[in-house]
Amino acid sequence: MRTKIRELFVKTADYASKEVTVCAWVRTNRAQSQFGFLNINDGSFFENLQVVYEQNLDNFDNISKIGVGASVKVVGTLVLTPENKQPFEIKASGVELLGDCPEDYPIQPKRHTREYLRTVAHLRPRTNLFSAVFRVRSVAAMAIHSYFQERGYLYVHTPLITCADCEGSDQMFKITTLNMNNLPLTDDGKVDFNKDLFGKQAFITGSGQLQGETFAMAFGDIYTFGPTFRTENSNTQTHANEFWMIEPEMAFCDLEGLMDIEEEMLKYVVKYVCEKCPEEIDFCDKFVSKGLKDKLNDIVNAKFTRIKHHDVIDILKKADVKWEFDPDYGEDIAKEHEKYIVEYFHGPVFVTDWPKDIKAYYMKVNPDNKTVAAVDLLVPQAGELMGGSQREENLDKLIERMDEMGVDKEGIDWYLDTRRYGGCVHSGFGMGFERLIMYLTGVENIRDVIPYPRTPRSCDF
Repeated sequence: MRTKIRELFVKTADYASKEVTVCAWVRTNRAQSQFGFLNINDGSFFENLQVVYEQNLDNFDNISKIGVGASVKVVGTLVLTPENKQPFEIKASGVELLGDCPEDYPIQPKRHTREYLRTVAHLRPRTNLFSAVFRVRSVAAMAIHSYFQERGYLYVHTPLITCADCEGSDQMFKITTLNMNNLPLTDDGKVDFNKDLFGKQAFITGSGQLQGETFAMAFGDIYTFGPTFRTENSNTQTHANEFWMIEPEMAFCDLEGLMDIEEEMLKYVVKYVCEKCPEEIDFCDKFVSKGLKDKLNDIVNAKFTRIKHHDVIDILKKADVKWEFDPDYGEDIAKEHEKYIVEYFHGPVFVTDWPKDIKAYYMKVNPDNKTVAAVDLLVPQAGELMGGSQREENLDKLIERMDEMGVDKEGIDWYLDTRRYGGCVHSGFGMGFERLIMYLTGVENIRDVIPYPRTPRSCDF
């Protein structure tokens, strides 16, 4: 019966001096005249398993020639080796080649650039870096579900195909079943979407927020967690055209309550990942981002600052710094400003009460009629990690705001019903999952924390 390598590391004492069978892929093979060492990994654990094979094996010469990347079946005895670097090893009584691997295997045991590894994204999970990253990604996803489920939130699967415009149609991919080489036209020369599958123009979602709000008006606390798509032609390290989003919506919750939840959730997820992935975090701390462990430990114990956008601009304007982009009271804050502010306060910062002219129509307008009850969470080294707001619960004010911003109400009249029928104070936020993984691992490029990145001019695999 096959035993996973993780079991051997977690329950070493139970397997000591016992025969085990392991199936895995070869990471290295160091063959000598009378014995050799296989380092193998089956994907169940970050650390490799060392296998010692000796000359007395019938197929010793063949084992010595097994290449990196090959899959093998190893039968042997677990021997404790407390005096060595590894706590134990397998003394092989048999090694069987399951799947050979040629010498031109692209992932050789040497240092590869991340740019090169993106060209072989189907193989890069076999490297130490991406083994760590994608294991952290898996555990972080579980942490998110655990946080919300333990607190009674409903997990909602909002649609990926939508006709609701939340982020702005210029940011959303359009889908159609029409023949692009022979489009049906109306009398005024426009595309006749009545002939399309849904009878109107449809998009791939840029956010599940609007549908999420409707469920919050029935279940109180809900969250969505799924893929999201944007058409931004951006080639930065933090943008992708396909990514995953966590979007909770909470009824009877104002902006202060929203920030409490954001802070609690982030601390929960960071602590969960650090407890479940110590080997991966150690690796990232050593080889990816020195000081990562201290950064993550600090945030778990940090007091998050809360400050208004106007006051942030005051601080930036008084700073003895030559900015590339001058801070302005009516504008967004740049990356350089985010970095300065988290360093100024020595930790995470909630920036609240943003200028209404640069924010979305669904955010609650403050009594000053100049700002909205919105918040961005800035964290050290990563900048903006979450963005949310108290939603405008007053129907008349919401319609007025939509009219001001030229939002088409016809396609989302159902959304307005959340204000017509038993509306209440409610809030929500969004967090890009890949941004979180970048923060947890120290990896700087979003292309390296998602299995198959979709970015401008790049849709491979």
